[in-house]
Amino acid sequence: MTAQLKLAPTSTYKALTPQTVTGWLEAQPTIAAILGGKAAEWQAREVGDGNLNLVFIVEGPKGSVVAKQALPYVRLVGESWPLPLSRAHYEYYALTEQQAWAPAYVPKTYLHDHDMALTVMEYLTPHIILRKGLVQGKRYPKAAAHLGSFLARTLFHTSDYFLTPVQKREKVAQYLTNTAMCKISEDLIFDEPYYAAPLNRNTPELDDVAAALRADTALKLAVQQLKAGFMNKTEALLHGDLHTGSVMVTEDDTRAIDPEFAFFGPMGFDIGAILANFFMAAFAQEGLETSKGERAAQAAWILEQIEVIWNTFSAEFTALWNQRSSTGELFNARIATPELQAEALANVLKGIEQDALGYAGCKIIRRIVGLAHVEDFEAIADTTRRASAERKAIAFARRLILERSNIGSVSNAVKAAQT
Repeated sequence: MTAQLKLAPTSTYKALTPQTVTGWLEAQPTIAAILGGKAAEWQAREVGDGNLNLVFIVEGPKGSVVAKQALPYVRLVGESWPLPLSRAHYEYYALTEQQAWAPAYVPKTYLHDHDMALTVMEYLTPHIILRKGLVQGKRYPKAAAHLGSFLARTLFHTSDYFLTPVQKREKVAQYLTNTAMCKISEDLIFDEPYYAAPLNRNTPELDDVAAALRADTALKLAVQQLKAGFMNKTEALLHGDLHTGSVMVTEDDTRAIDPEFAFFGPMGFDIGAILANFFMAAFAQEGLETSKGERAAQAAWILEQIEVIWNTFSAEFTALWNQRSSTGELFNARIATPELQAEALANVLKGIEQDALGYAGCKIIRRIVGLAHVEDFEAIADTTRRASAERKAIAFARRLILERSNIGSVSNAVKAAQT
């Protein structure tokens, strides 16, 4: 049974610190056994550099863990922006679901405490945040295929193509009240970039672009249509915030983290989100150069990874579709001939791909003129060079949104980004 979700801290909730987290963990036998020894022997440090939460790395004589605790407000802004602790519970539910279908691509969870809004999980080491690695010019040869596989497995197995109607509706209901996190996405991605929202910001040399976006009726109409899909298509359980800052990597391993925005929505949203971040990484490479042409090969490699993500997703989704037997209500064995199955699958994949292109465009724009920016561009110290890269990215994003039917495919989108 789903635990009761809390919108505000209870009397037992207390935000932890590096000084107090060890004592709390010592009282948890499972975690104490992983760490080994006593709390006095453990080292704890707070490493949360995100927008929302506290994150502690705790190391003991025997092992290490990460303890992630929700705060009752948006950390990026402060207590003036309250946020329910329930997001920690949705994150735990999503991690549990993802572990069922793609265990190789998410961290292991060891403990979740509802009252403390805290999850203790595997410490991923020597992993690095994918975005940081790309900014540094590093390559991760397996990450794109791993991400495509993660998306195929988690999206397919939480959809009507696999679940029975009862199973699907029960799962949808479990996430219906993650409304605060959905509202953040609805505001920051689909609305605020297109009016003079108080928390918007942009590189000064981009003021004209920001003003043009606010006056672009055709673009705003298309974005609102994509927003309608975000709000109403309950196709599958989404990570909800799948960007290169929520992926940890080594050369051989890839893990998606931080699914606290999880909800049932359009499959193309998750795919579009990660593609957008690879596109932004590619556009940023020229601005990150210390000598002309130094990062051209890196930018080309990043764009190649976008096709790898989509092609891996498509191939694995197809294999899962063809393997299903009596489960899944849509295009089921009662009515589906082989010809119908093949045509249905092609139509489904095309719809996902078109959505992904549109949502990718929305994600790019919001990361340049909205509240929360990305290190890819922010690491370009020269604002003139940064604005040049961002200007190209926004022009490309606008094409993705308005011309996604004509662009037609992820492969064609990559070609368009190269021109």
